[in-house]
Amino acid sequence: MPQTDNPTTDRDIRLVVLDMAGTTVADGGLVERAFEAAAAELGVAPGSADHEAKLAYVRATMGESKISVFRHLFGDEDSARRANTVFEKAYGALIGEGLVTPVDGAREAIGELTADGRTVVLTTGFARATQDAILDALGWRDLAALTLCPADAGGRGRPYPDMVLEAFLRTRATDDVRQVAVAGDTAYDMASGVHAGAGAVVGVLTGAHEREALREAGATHVIASVSELPALLR
Repeated sequence: MPQTDNPTTDRDIRLVVLDMAGTTVADGGLVERAFEAAAAELGVAPGSADHEAKLAYVRATMGESKISVFRHLFGDEDSARRANTVFEKAYGALIGEGLVTPVDGAREAIGELTADGRTVVLTTGFARATQDAILDALGWRDLAALTLCPADAGGRGRPYPDMVLEAFLRTRATDDVRQVAVAGDTAYDMASGVHAGAGAVVGVLTGAHEREALREAGATHVIASVSELPALLR
């Protein structure tokens, strides 16, 4: 049995909403590399204090919708969209180089969750085109019941609850949001689950944020990897 901070929820979890990058997908720091291209496009000089400050913000906000991050960094909407377009293009090119792989045991965990009768939804803070490129690179198009990006939920990504609630509404896996589990590697994932009222909010330690940050953001459980999630929910 995986080691957790709390016993498992006694609710019958019917819907599992999983983050992608850092939780089920390992991308080897591609977010930072793609940010370099976006920053250069907006005239941020590599090695400058401005560049370092913006990169620090990108690291601190892993899990948040990328367009929201760029709105904060560059202010006006046109600049944010320009940066986001370059970021997504650069990230997509890196995917094409074979630099995206599954987190160990992630595919198997999703299969186990499905076999246990739970509905699995994959979510991301990336745009749909990038999400689809990741799914295609991994051969995961048909792995989950549904995949969602912020645009699928009215444009708001994490820490808002919108993608979790969109998964709840679209799948109709349950009529009780307390029968939803949300799992991710960042504080933003935890916040989205808390705001949605999910019965289990599970932090994993394979990505951006450590145990303390996940707990402070509202994680009900923290596990080493998504591979431990099926056993936790049993």
